[in-house]
Amino acid sequence: MELFENINGNEVQRSLESLRDLDDQTWQLVVYPQTGHEDNLVLRIVGFTGSLRLNHPEKLHLKSGLKSWDLKDITLSNPQLANDNRDAAAEFLLSPFLQELNNNRPLRLSLVGGFNDLPVPPYVVNEWRSMLKSFIRNET
Repeated sequence: MELFENINGNEVQRSLESLRDLDDQTWQLVVYPQTGHEDNLVLRIVGFTGSLRLNHPEKLHLKSGLKSWDLKDITLSNPQLANDNRDAAAEFLLSPFLQELNNNRPLRLSLVGGFNDLPVPPYVVNEWRSMLKSFIRNET
């Protein structure tokens, strides 16, 4: 995890990881608090392949063991990404999913037009869950 300055000039914590899917393509996963709604964590996925174009809105499918979830695509609500013609990034509301998650099991992510199987290791899931817990503690 690292600190960065958001668009309001406030220093906030974010999680930043580069992971490879099963096709050996690299993806950057960034989790950060949503500006104006700091109790909501956003997952931004950025692709590095030059010809990549992600369509919006597309749900992000997550699996952990026998359970699965679909995360809502909120990319077009971010003016920076909505006006970016590279279409190499997508954003999803992560907090509702993290609130349901009870452990740090590995995840499998899939995104239509992006990747079929992107493994997320337990240490990354732990980082995301700890971010959510710290925001909940700060609210009380």
